[in-house]
Amino acid sequence: MPATPAPDLMPTRSADTAVVLDRREGPFGEVVLRERGEHFEIIANGCFLMDTSDGRSERLLIDAALAALPAGRSGPSVLIGGLGVGFSLVRAAEERRWGRIVVVEREQAIVDWHLAGPLDRISGPALADPRTGILHTDLVAHLRTATERYDALCLDIDNGPDWTVTEDNGSLYSPAGLAHCHDRLTPGGVLAVWSAQPSPAFEQALRNAGFSGVRTEEVAVARGVPDVVHLALRAV
Repeated sequence: MPATPAPDLMPTRSADTAVVLDRREGPFGEVVLRERGEHFEIIANGCFLMDTSDGRSERLLIDAALAALPAGRSGPSVLIGGLGVGFSLVRAAEERRWGRIVVVEREQAIVDWHLAGPLDRISGPALADPRTGILHTDLVAHLRTATERYDALCLDIDNGPDWTVTEDNGSLYSPAGLAHCHDRLTPGGVLAVWSAQPSPAFEQALRNAGFSGVRTEEVAVARGVPDVVHLALRAV
């Protein structure tokens, strides 16, 4: 999921080449959906964002948040920041212990690809789950202006606190952004943040923002540093 230059687009379809299924220009730049063999890829402003080849870390984002919640909490609500290829949403919908599942996605193109496009084959059942709802809005703005609280915030909108996809995403990891996350959580609620690499500085920022139980879970990758999920709790 790290942002790397996208390989050249190719017109032929094979496991080694990519076929553009849709290309949109939105308020945050260009987004492209490609198919490479049996997998889908999302490209944002010419950089590889995510694909459907693995998904372990996206599932960990949901599983670790649920495991970190206080025992005995009935039907906890979860806000998933970023629809992406749908792996986090699908994982949440597979777990019957979750109550309300809210997905915030700012790119209309990505919403369309799931509701009436090729990514429906991944997320269709999860989107049809009566617990699930989609909010087409910017996550940072939603956290700043919303009044509803959630038992878990599972955020995966770019490559992590040290490597943002767009400059304005950086405000999510600022002291003000973390304060908004803290405010949107119920007492004992958990914040889970996906990152393409560990960030000790972000762990300290979470502590400075008043979170407790700050820790990092890793998912090994074939090459390079591991994907991680940063976890932090709002005090009960």
